[in-house]
Amino acid sequence: MLRYRFGAGAGLLSLALSLPAPPAGACSICRCGDPTFNALGSNVYASGAFHLVLDWDHLSKEQGVFDPHGGHGAARLVSRHAGHGETETLVENRVTATLSYAFAERVNLVARVPYSFKTLTEGEEVTDTNGFADPDIYALVRLWSSSFGPGLGRRTWISALAGVKTPWGKNALVQDGQRVDEHAQPGTGSADVFGGLAFLHLFDERSALFASGQFRGTGSNDFAYRYGDITLANVAYERKLTGWLDAVLELNYRHAGRDRADAEGIEDPNTGGSILYLTPRVVVDLGKGLVARVGVQIPTWKGLNGEQTEKAVVNAGVTYLFSF
Repeated sequence: MLRYRFGAGAGLLSLALSLPAPPAGACSICRCGDPTFNALGSNVYASGAFHLVLDWDHLSKEQGVFDPHGGHGAARLVSRHAGHGETETLVENRVTATLSYAFAERVNLVARVPYSFKTLTEGEEVTDTNGFADPDIYALVRLWSSSFGPGLGRRTWISALAGVKTPWGKNALVQDGQRVDEHAQPGTGSADVFGGLAFLHLFDERSALFASGQFRGTGSNDFAYRYGDITLANVAYERKLTGWLDAVLELNYRHAGRDRADAEGIEDPNTGGSILYLTPRVVVDLGKGLVARVGVQIPTWKGLNGEQTEKAVVNAGVTYLFSF
């Protein structure tokens, strides 16, 4: 199964090359990892073939409340160190559909469309939202590959990725006559550009190494909010355990800048920083082109700004490879 499905770099669980963002999206609850290779594996350049992917992610985070103008919901900083201890908690369940098509074993076009369910809790106030988040459109191009190995296909390759996160998701939801908090909006409302490199090496028929890196430059939305730029890095090792079961172990790193909260350039001190996840995952070959996977991103080191707590991220998904 390694030849057909190397599920490294998740993060999201799941493209650091995810994408990311998504390619992991730029947001207050952004993921890290490489969702493209989590979903498509080493068979990303299967010429003339489609990959249809469905993923579910569960994420949660706490952070200090900040409002740059002293108004309701977004204009004050309440610090635990000042004795207040007021935080907001965000929980998101996200379902993402991915479709990709490869040309001539060299170029793969990918589109990802997420749908988000969020719950934002601040004190006794609870806000529930749902809607389409921002779709990603991008391309992977194989820059170099080694010669074919016996029974392995191409043993080593290097790829480049470039794409855009569109602003097409919902970012202007209104409840009780007011726009809901930025962090509860399904989409960021901004157009982001991203790019990166990925490396894959097959040691043999039973094991492989994957690494990727990506930078995502974020834009501002119609409400002058701008999420911080993101840098992602991933390293993963996969080992074939049986004819139908693989085990994957990853390190996923993310560094994000602080969010800009308004047109005056005021930054939210409780956003951005660095985090490192350890991510174990299992991959099951169900036969007939269908693969299932489940993994957990476990925070192992945090250098987050201000008052932030990020919790484990759970990812599960299925990938179907087919052609006409």
